[in-house]
Amino acid sequence: MSPAVRPYVLGSAEGEALWFLGNLVTVKASGAHTRGRLTVAEFLNPPGFAPPLHRHLEEDEMFYVLSGTARFLCDGEELTAGPGDFVLLPVGLPHTFVVGSEEPLRCLQITTPSGFEDFAADVGVPAQERRLPDPGPFDPAALGHTAARHHVEILGPPPSARPGH
Repeated sequence: MSPAVRPYVLGSAEGEALWFLGNLVTVKASGAHTRGRLTVAEFLNPPGFAPPLHRHLEEDEMFYVLSGTARFLCDGEELTAGPGDFVLLPVGLPHTFVVGSEEPLRCLQITTPSGFEDFAADVGVPAQERRLPDPGPFDPAALGHTAARHHVEILGPPPSARPGH
């Protein structure tokens, strides 16, 4: 039997912070806190950032945009989101997104069931400083192998930052 989960409050800079593909990810609620039901993480993505085209084989992924904008591409649809918007990317559908060029994207990412925090921890490194770094290159093959262990398939490169390209 797992230990009882207790109520808690995390301040804006509190939670396990990781650098994940050049993004600051702060885990606010993990599977350990939700009996495996969901993960909530605050993301700070730099302007122009785009993850590789991918799909989650076990998780629905949702985003609640706090500031900035992004163009989400999911299963052939293009969805533009800004502050206050909510985006649902259902399990199994290929998707990615491109952060607007004007400012970072700050959002809550929610995945259900939980587990995304383990993927982020395997790929990322603990964040000592909470400022956006230069994302630099990442090794697609290594990312693909780690993603597969966490039931995520990498399907292609990140999209262009320009709409329609």
